[in-house]
Amino acid sequence: MTDRIQSGNAVSSPSQASIVYLVGAGPGDPDFLTMKAHRLILSADVVVYDRLVSKEIMDLVPDGTAKINVGKQSGCHHVPQNEINELLRSLAQENRCVVRLKGGDPFLFGRGGEEAIYLRSNGVDYETVPGVTSASGCAASIGLPLTHRGIASGVRYVTGHMREDKELELDWKGLADPNTTLVIYMGVSNIPQISIRLITNGLSPKTGAAAICNATRPNQELVVSTLGEIAKDASEAKLDGPILFVIGNIIDLLDITGKEQNNTQIQSDHRWNTNVA
Repeated sequence: MTDRIQSGNAVSSPSQASIVYLVGAGPGDPDFLTMKAHRLILSADVVVYDRLVSKEIMDLVPDGTAKINVGKQSGCHHVPQNEINELLRSLAQENRCVVRLKGGDPFLFGRGGEEAIYLRSNGVDYETVPGVTSASGCAASIGLPLTHRGIASGVRYVTGHMREDKELELDWKGLADPNTTLVIYMGVSNIPQISIRLITNGLSPKTGAAAICNATRPNQELVVSTLGEIAKDASEAKLDGPILFVIGNIIDLLDITGKEQNNTQIQSDHRWNTNVA
């Protein structure tokens, strides 16, 4: 039976022309890819990918498949978003099966919505293939639940970076909730400001905080600290790679769940090194 993939109101095979798949690559470890994402990576004509897609996942792309790097990072956009949008449109209209590969999930701080709107407004069919978002992947990789009865009754995902490097405009009062776990994406540049604003709005500086770098990958690193010290400790650790911050009383559970699961040792500088099998 021919493998068929539903895309909007149309039904198409992975090799059918004029379609863009917005695919979530997960946090880095290829084992976190969905089966559908893996199948599309193997069958695409061209893969357009971000810098957050790990080398291990890009190694899965067949040798004969075209690969286009449009990686972006704070303050240094390799390819502007409007050019990426147009690139996807033009590739699809060349009768090619295009995989737009994004770290984590394409619709969670991945700008997948902007690309979807542009494609649809230009008559290009697309399908979204969700991925394991970085919050879930990072937390699992260090043995940390994001919610726990009696400690954290909710979790909030927020961006730590605003478009065009504008000042962060977040609900600081609402975020400074001791019963909520706060997960901050793209927060490296602004973590000093974020910490200060949360403390100013009532969250204790002794609240647990962690920075997870290169989560789920062999070079994963973890800095465990407090809200009042996380900016300094993360900076001194000189972490190199994608970083996610987790803030909340839930961090205290790492003493139970983290060390046992990952066989880690806390160093005096608050830095844990974890090897991911």
